[in-house]
Amino acid sequence: MQKLDNGIEITYMGHSTFKVRTPGGKTLIIDPWVQGNPLCPEDLKKVEELDIIAVTHAHYDHIGDCVTIGKEHQPKVVGIFEICVWLNSKGIENIMPMNKGGTQEVDGIKFTMVHADHSCGIQEEDGSISYGGEAAGYVIEFENSFKIYHAGDTAVFGDMKLVAELYEPELVMIPIGNIFTMSPMEAAHACKLMTPKYAIPMHYGTFPVLTGTPAEFRELTKDFAGLEILELKPGETLT
Repeated sequence: MQKLDNGIEITYMGHSTFKVRTPGGKTLIIDPWVQGNPLCPEDLKKVEELDIIAVTHAHYDHIGDCVTIGKEHQPKVVGIFEICVWLNSKGIENIMPMNKGGTQEVDGIKFTMVHADHSCGIQEEDGSISYGGEAAGYVIEFENSFKIYHAGDTAVFGDMKLVAELYEPELVMIPIGNIFTMSPMEAAHACKLMTPKYAIPMHYGTFPVLTGTPAEFRELTKDFAGLEILELKPGETLT
């Protein structure tokens, strides 16, 4: 367990999935891929409580358990309009649709949807691909005003600097795996654009093709003043 001492508990469930216990006592899961996630520890595969789900985009490794968990716990589900409509068609009732540039408050937590440079097709059971809107990231402001940025799956893009200027997230969750997202090199440049205090690497090591490593990311950012890399192992909690 690592300590940040701000009233928030962030548990890394592997890949890009995080469970967050907020200062107000709410449980949030970002990109709920649990049962099929080879990095998710067995003791976390059963979700015991859940108030909010936030979905960055519709690829299976980010939305894989959203319908199952959503039906079981009836959480509020935040996502881009097209994904929310699709989830509603699958029986998820408490959808909270939004789009890029917008901010909505859910149970005292503010979600601002920002750009991500990635695709967003929904793979149906027959293998066909449905339109899922666009991939996104979130700046999330908790009840104590602490802000995080979950970048989702993305390439580096220049307006990450604008995200930092507008919303000033202190902690960023950023993909480093390469092939389908940024590699450590691009992720390091993203941190140069955003100048956060803390960065949690994600979306690496799940499959052999995702070759980026936290060690490489740390080496490339070692001279960034004021930046601390928080490498969480699956199942580890930052509290």
